[in-house]
Amino acid sequence: MKKIGILFGMENTFPPAFVERVNQKLADEGIRDIVAEFVKIDKVLQGQSDEYAVIIDRISQDVPFYRGYLKNAAISGTAVLNNPFWWSADDKFFNNALATKIGVAVPKTVLLPSNEHPKDTTTESFRNLAFPLAWEDIFEYIGWPAYFKPFSGGGWKNVYQLNDSESFFKAYSETGDLVMMLQEEIKFDAYFRCYCIDRKDVKIMPYEPRNPHHLRYVAEFNHIPRELLERIHSDVLKLNNALGYDFNTVEFAVRDGIPYAIDFCNPAPDAEKTSVGEENFNWVVEAAANMAVRRAKAHRDGQNNLTWGSFVKEFSSNNNS
Repeated sequence: MKKIGILFGMENTFPPAFVERVNQKLADEGIRDIVAEFVKIDKVLQGQSDEYAVIIDRISQDVPFYRGYLKNAAISGTAVLNNPFWWSADDKFFNNALATKIGVAVPKTVLLPSNEHPKDTTTESFRNLAFPLAWEDIFEYIGWPAYFKPFSGGGWKNVYQLNDSESFFKAYSETGDLVMMLQEEIKFDAYFRCYCIDRKDVKIMPYEPRNPHHLRYVAEFNHIPRELLERIHSDVLKLNNALGYDFNTVEFAVRDGIPYAIDFCNPAPDAEKTSVGEENFNWVVEAAANMAVRRAKAHRDGQNNLTWGSFVKEFSSNNNS
């Protein structure tokens, strides 16, 4: 019996709907050797095969124990969605750099060292770092206003909107040992959040990030050209195929007809019905269920069943040639 599991935390609507829909699809197809359920963990033994053919990961970014469990499951053959090895190595600044190489527009962005020394380091740990940094060059490159946010993380935590260098240095002093990035603000005419499931299914949703969280999907933008939507669709697929994410969201701010990818490292994106709305919720449940069933059917014991992005595969191939 193959099992499809979902690993989750405080979500209340998506996990049960996902399990129900997968099992209904399997029943409709007359498939009796695959079943979906909530993941149950009673022991994690090194290098031993996990009982799940597929696991949808919705929580390991917040629970290090789960990340260790998923890596062990993956190395034993489980198709973990999303790939826990890549997700552990990924960050928003790298994603922006990659976007510049695959033809996706992104805001101008610079990486900055933490304001305070990380634990167990001293000034000597940073003797390769110029002091002061070339602040005037940095500010001239980015311009004002700008956004200041962690290079890795999400949920709009520790995000600042800044108007000048004075407000920047005040915010910088509050960020402790977080590694931050300063990013050009895109004053947008329209904004979209896009689900991408299985690196092929795309749902483009009007989105208003300035609204309260529960109203952000209550947004309408008039006169959206078909060419713009086609470019957004194409850029979503470019990013997720390059990064190898099976379940992700990509946000675009549209300025002067150009969609700028603002945030595209969301491998456990919001899928609660109360926030995304019933139509979007039903779409993501169906798309995720289709993906999980497909991956369970394709699963083979004793092999690598993870997804690796084209960047990793091409980089590895080039360095082995």
